[in-house]
This record gives sequence, structure tokens and C-alpha cells, in this order.
Amino acid sequence: MKRDPGLYGYLPYPGRPRIEWPGGAKVAFWVAPNIEFYELDPPRNPARAAWSRPVPDVQNYAYRDYGNRSGFWRMYEAMARHKVRGSVSLNVAVCQHHPEIIQACRDADWEFYSHGTYNTRYLMGMDEAQERAVIQDSIDTIREHTGQQLDGWLAPALTYTQNTLDLVAEMGLSYVCDLFHDDQPGPVKVRQGRLTSVPYSLEMNDVIVYNVNLVQPRRYADILKRQFDRLYREGEQSGTVMCIPLHPYLVGHPYRIAAFEEALAYITGHDDVWLATGREIAAHFRAHYHDAFAAAEHPAGEPA
Repeated sequence: MKRDPGLYGYLPYPGRPRIEWPGGAKVAFWVAPNIEFYELDPPRNPARAAWSRPVPDVQNYAYRDYGNRSGFWRMYEAMARHKVRGSVSLNVAVCQHHPEIIQACRDADWEFYSHGTYNTRYLMGMDEAQERAVIQDSIDTIREHTGQQLDGWLAPALTYTQNTLDLVAEMGLSYVCDLFHDDQPGPVKVRQGRLTSVPYSLEMNDVIVYNVNLVQPRRYADILKRQFDRLYREGEQSGTVMCIPLHPYLVGHPYRIAAFEEALAYITGHDDVWLATGREIAAHFRAHYHDAFAAAEHPAGEPA
């Protein structure tokens, strides 16, 4: 019986190869806004329903549509005030539905990586050819509408098959955000090529904070600052990564945006913080540390 997913080895947090970020930074800090589109009546997936109520679930559709109409712009302005670029986790159909959002992100020199086509179309149950077509569509759409090469991947609605990460690597992407197992980047085990896991946090994700843990906004600001303080202190020994994953339909509400902006002001007010994108973090790790980490780790679940 398999004891772990087989996607990464085990390397204890203390005693790893030491990571040095550009400029001697202690923390590589990145913000990952999930810019998404939810279809009102998507194709049915036998493994998961898109909506909790019968179609048309206008309430839940409109709740998420708020992000693209109003919430995104508040979030975007807050990030601009603190000179923080986004790494957009993009449902690539947004390029057709909301080109104004894409243009605003391009103007601000944000990165675009793929979060699938729609957040209501899941990878579960796809064969390899179908999944390969989804990835290729992301590559082509992002190139056409942004001029960027696609480097990163976060599976739509965090749904996968056994082939997902192998295909992502084979098709030329360099990093994934789908593994939530560490505070530093690490190698991903794939059948071909090299793939890096860049830390992306469920705990800091506004969906978990607001919709699951039911945290108040003022408490969210404190959570983000506490997360940063610890990673900043540990980063004195070896560079760490802090990610804030966001959804404009949540963080962008008027009564919530100040908490996010408070955290941005706090983090960017420190020296030795690298304000990076997912692509930049992955590229630096890949160039300097990927092989050393891979050589030092041992199979998960087995003694060192």
C-alpha cells in the first residue's frame, strides 16, 4: 500500500541546504489573487457538483461574480498602493469574459499562471488526453491575451488526476502551487523534466479564513502579521516563503479590505523582504537549490 502521494521526498526543516534570496532577503513574499469565473450551468462532473443548489443557483453565482465586478478593483488598488505585484491564479476563460481585468493586471506587470479554464470544470475523471488539452488551452490563452509564457499551475478548484503534475512538467511549466506541505520551495517528483513546488498557503487563504474558520477581518490582519513574523525570524537561518492567496469576492468587500491592506503595510514596511512573483521564486530556487534539495531528501515515510 502506498504510504504517501509519491510526489515529494522527506527533508526535515532543520539541516536543509541553506536558501539565500536575492538581496539577502529573509522572506520571499508573494500575493496570489485567484481571478475566477464560475459558470451558471457548467457541464456535469460525476465526482463533484458545481453548485450546492439546483441550477440556476443565482445566489452563489452572483456571490462570486461580485469579485470580478467590485472586489477585484479594491484589492488591486490596495496592492498598487504598497507596490506589491500579483501572481494571478487565473481561470483562463476570464480573458474572454473580463478583458478589462486582464489589461489592468498586464499594466501592473503582474504574472499570470493557470487555475484551469473555469472554476466549475474539474480535472477529476479526465483521461490524459483531456487533461493535456486543458493545460494546452491555458498555455495558448495566456500567451495570446497576456504575451506571457505560462510557468505556474494551480489545479481548478484543487482537483487532480494521477497525471496532473507529470503533464504540467512535460508541457513546459516550471512550478506548481498544489502541494501545501512546506514553507520553502522543493522538488516535485515527475516522470519527465524538473518541477518546483512553491509554497501556497491554505491557512492564509481568505476562503479558509473567512468561509471555513469564520474569522473576523481584524483577526485576519493579525493572523497574516503573525505568519510573517515567524517566517521572517526563521528566514535569518534560511530563506522562507510567505504567500497570501486571495479571492476578490471575499477580500474585496468594503469591510474586509482594510485588514488586507494593514497586513501589506506591515510586511512591506520591513527590510529584507523580497516582493516577488511565483515565477521569480521558482526560477531562483530552480537555478540554485533544486538539485541540492533533491540530493538531500529521502523517500517520505521511510527513516533517514
